[in-house]
Amino acid sequence: MSEPLVPSVHELRAAIQFAESGIVSKTLYQSPTLKLVLFCFEPGQALSEHAAPFEAVVHVLEGTGDILLGDKIHQAAPDALFVMPAGLNHAITARERLVFLLTMVKAASPVAIR
Repeated sequence: MSEPLVPSVHELRAAIQFAESGIVSKTLYQSPTLKLVLFCFEPGQALSEHAAPFEAVVHVLEGTGDILLGDKIHQAAPDALFVMPAGLNHAITARERLVFLLTMVKAASPVAIR
């Protein structure tokens, strides 16, 4: 039998941390169907184009950057929210220090990436 899920409380601002040598990612919460990851980029740092087999949401907390969704580049800025369907190619590059919360929702059955 799996353990019951319990509430999880986080102070996002307190979790922000930068590193010149790489992107900082901190998993704040993970369950069988949900994962929350805080990402912190220095200017010029990037995640290369990729796709995931589940839906995801990027909520920009601070800074600016470019986010590629499919074949279109969008401007990432504070309070922007990007919703990505499963299988969508995406990438992100920081123009200045960039902080965002990534929410991944895992479907009951995996989605095939095309």
